[in-house]
Amino acid sequence: MPFGLVIPLGLLCALLPLHHGAPGPEGTAPDPAHYRERVKAMFYHAYDSYLENAFPYDELRPLTCDGHDTWGSFSLTLIDALDTLLILGNVSEFQRVVEVLQHNVDFDIDVNASVFETNIRVVGGLLSAHLLSKKAGVEVEAGWPCSGPLLRMAEEAARKLLPAFQTPTGMPYGTVNLLHGVNPGETPVTCTAGIGTFIVEFATLSSLTGDPVFEDVARVALTRLWESRSDIGLVGNHIDVLTGKWVAQDAGIGAGVDSYFEYLVKGAILLQDKKLMAMFLEYNKAIRNYTRFGDWYLWVQMYKGTVSMPVFQSLEAYWPGLQSLIGDIDNAMKTFLNYHTVWKQFGGLPEFYNIPQGYTVEKREGYPLRPELIESAMYLYRATGDPTLLELGRDAVESIEKISKVECGFATIKDLRDHKLDNRMESFFLAETVKYLYLLFDPTNFIHNNGSTFDAVMTPYGECILGAGGYIFNTEAHPIDPAALHCCRRLKEEQEEVEDLMREFYSLKRSRSRVQRKTMSSGPWEPPAGPGTLSSPENHEEAREKKPAKQKISLLSCPSQPFTSKLALLGQVFLDSS
Repeated sequence: MPFGLVIPLGLLCALLPLHHGAPGPEGTAPDPAHYRERVKAMFYHAYDSYLENAFPYDELRPLTCDGHDTWGSFSLTLIDALDTLLILGNVSEFQRVVEVLQHNVDFDIDVNASVFETNIRVVGGLLSAHLLSKKAGVEVEAGWPCSGPLLRMAEEAARKLLPAFQTPTGMPYGTVNLLHGVNPGETPVTCTAGIGTFIVEFATLSSLTGDPVFEDVARVALTRLWESRSDIGLVGNHIDVLTGKWVAQDAGIGAGVDSYFEYLVKGAILLQDKKLMAMFLEYNKAIRNYTRFGDWYLWVQMYKGTVSMPVFQSLEAYWPGLQSLIGDIDNAMKTFLNYHTVWKQFGGLPEFYNIPQGYTVEKREGYPLRPELIESAMYLYRATGDPTLLELGRDAVESIEKISKVECGFATIKDLRDHKLDNRMESFFLAETVKYLYLLFDPTNFIHNNGSTFDAVMTPYGECILGAGGYIFNTEAHPIDPAALHCCRRLKEEQEEVEDLMREFYSLKRSRSRVQRKTMSSGPWEPPAGPGTLSSPENHEEAREKKPAKQKISLLSCPSQPFTSKLALLGQVFLDSS
């Protein structure tokens, strides 16, 4: 498909006609209004339980009715649930939570945080809430959306992540200490998704603040991954960010890789970037050539294309939704229906499903209430209006309520075979699972706006149009208004103009100095990039050419390993990275 046709399909899928299913029993289209209210009740049961039993901790432990910190002590569930509140229409609670976050969240803490998770959940959640604040009735400050307390919080959180990108390759470490930067003993091995999942949030942040450093580091990381692909066009699962050597060489579309592909497409749509889309389309060819078997996608050796693990992972269920964004609806529906049969078999998607055996994989039988299949159903329903897609939504509501609902929220399903529960409710349940379910059953939600309404906002840089639709969801389901990236552009252009003038001034000054002293000048002025400062993409290129010291690496993937032992080892990698 030509690139020019791809972007409108992604942005305008909300324009396609919808067909409304009538209420009815199993086998007929579910009633959207009925299930919309059921989903709303699910949200408040979980949300109220968190507030009553777990706040200010990151997450709720639903079996013991208490809380615990998981990803960094940010009151994470509150940040993750904020834009869901507005999508459900609760503007008063949105306004209250904005005040609570401003007074209670501190990023200047001695905590080791996941760079990936902090970005998608915290930075993404704050950016989305910032851009939705005016719609939620929050009294925004002068200069919004180019300024505001939530934007400043998002920027502060993102700056805490920047030291992770100071590597010879420009690919970030997986963990950073929010107070001290990267720990000296930090492992250099990072999953592919942990490197390639920044462009949506960081480009948005650069556009709103006028500071290009965020988008720059995200683009360098994407470029380095692209340059590291194998001769047959595939990327592995984990890479050493110091040496650029692949540590886990299994290629697929699931855990450890998934959101890298997602962000190439969504970054292309958000930024109207042909290069990012061209990268994805090249990957898509290799994925279809080497990992697709029928309408399933397996794991293969990235250099040879030979099957290494014949499994389906629940995290792979985002793929049909991604396919819909590039207009590949037929293949998306076929794959979606495959995944839906697995859901029907167990009442949820097990983390790993052995395709040849048609059953779960040992120690990977759980379902932590993930959103990916529901996400794909929402995208495909918006694109096709096929009422059979609502059946997945119905199945999800019925099974989650029946299996995982407890007195204090909803508990992770530890084992889909006997429905045993685990004492955790991840923040993504409110950020993604409930949100996508609600949007599936709410065709008139403002998120689905087709451009017929919009808000004209005056900024210090001119008039700006917001709220017209075409929202881009980050991988944590936080919607970003693409129009907002054009609201503050003059700020960035003025900054670049000043930098150009400074370079010209210092170049002229040095040129005159050469004439006076008749000595060689060191060249035009450039911003310093010494120790402790972030280098530019050009500096990253120079650093990449330097040969780092050789390190002994314990390979996580080995062709001689039997499938069961390899799965045990790689499964742990996938589990940790997800």
